Amino acid sequence: MIEGVKILKRSVFKDSRGELKHIMKSSDDNFDMFGEVYCSSINPGIIKGWNLHKKTTINYTVVRGSIKFILFDIRKNSPTINKKQEIILNNSNYVSVSVPPLIWNAFQCLGSKKAYVINFTDYSHSESEVIKMDPYEKDIINYNW
Repeated sequence: MIEGVKILKRSVFKDSRGELKHIMKSSDDNFDMFGEVYCSSINPGIIKGWNLHKKTTINYTVVRGSIKFILFDIRKNSPTINKKQEIILNNSNYVSVSVPPLIWNAFQCLGSKKAYVINFTDYSHSESEVIKMDPYEKDIINYNW
């Protein structure tokens, strides 16, 4: 595991009417402060990323579908510098993944259906705060999708 990344099991409550899936509570270990929350979708086989946040902590939870979430640590003083971490997020592994700043991240939709990803952040989105890179870049990360 990459230093500082937190994987928190989330609760699902089901009954005859449907289900309730927890995303974030202020008492959670990965809650610091509220910036914004949004839901994005990703089509089968598509890759989103690489993204690197300079100050924002992201908290991803997949509420429908399945993604492969890849992290790459570039923090100079980190004990896990240059390490990769791969996490599958779906109904079978209903968790929230909290990623601190300065860790490259990208994800790919798995399976034949669109996936829906909730991101709960501690800062509102700012284009100047995010660095983006092509998902097939090989010089820095060298990940084979």
